Amino acid sequence: MLISVYVPFVVAAVLAVLTPRLAHALPPRRAAWALACAALVTAIGWAGALALLAFTGVAQIPEVAEEGRWSVAALQAEDPVYLVVAGGSALMLAVSVVSLGVAVVGQVRLIVRARRECARLPEGTELVVVDDDVPMAFALPGSPGRIVVSRGMLRSLSDGEREALLAHERAHLRCRHHLFQILWRLTAALNPLLRPLAVAGGFVLERWADEEAAQRVGDRKIVAHAVGRAALASAGTSFPAALAATGGAVPQRVRALLAPPPPRRSLPLVAGGLLLAACCASLANAASDSDQMVDSAQCAAYAATASAPSAGEHRHGPDFCFGEHDRRELQEHRP
Repeated sequence: MLISVYVPFVVAAVLAVLTPRLAHALPPRRAAWALACAALVTAIGWAGALALLAFTGVAQIPEVAEEGRWSVAALQAEDPVYLVVAGGSALMLAVSVVSLGVAVVGQVRLIVRARRECARLPEGTELVVVDDDVPMAFALPGSPGRIVVSRGMLRSLSDGEREALLAHERAHLRCRHHLFQILWRLTAALNPLLRPLAVAGGFVLERWADEEAAQRVGDRKIVAHAVGRAALASAGTSFPAALAATGGAVPQRVRALLAPPPPRRSLPLVAGGLLLAACCASLANAASDSDQMVDSAQCAAYAATASAPSAGEHRHGPDFCFGEHDRRELQEHRP
């Protein structure tokens, strides 16, 4: 446990550094799924490692040790984790859980706001054109989702660019990109090291929609022009609960669209998979070590109790460490 419990922290830090490169090296669809898996695994590893470290401190509290029937001295001898580390882990875990709760409330509010906006729009049509001179275009997730475009945005684009813009927004709804966003925001709230991953994930979703639009339209340059013009026209306008074609790093998206489609690469996925496997294996090993540590401390506590016979009682033979069931039966039949 001494080393394995810290591996999830190292994996999260490595992914935070490598995520921006991964977002550009892989095709956007594969990158989005890879980042979603990485965020979920490392967030669980982060919380699990903090919980194991915090337990080593909580377990040394005399009242807790008495309730758990284990020896504090044996526990301290088995686990070399300092109380300062255990206490800091407990505090960090509490902050992470509170941050996750706040993020969950915020995401629920955004979903409710998006559904309210959808309910205000005319029914029976996916595309809603708003009579507004302010250029804006975004997709509202819902059942069904809606695409909202202003007349100001439509006037700023050519016919081909309008088709590309609508194809981009439809890709957001069809691929359910808002679920990826929710996952990344919640995992980043739980594990602050994953914030760069959440930012890169937003860029990957826009690139994914760009590539989908390019396949539908059949011309990457038209999509690039549509993204660039829409971003320039709608500068300063945003809607938190929506997915818009003007999101992300627009210059990088335009350059990617003007270049050939990104090649399929397996090496980054394999390397990332090995990192996540190491995170899972180390957490499982740390949990197993922690369980064995508690068993040893319980055996030590029982041995100490059995080695102190009451008045008039004599012990013969060696001490043995019994299981919990055997120990209870022995105590019930002991005079």
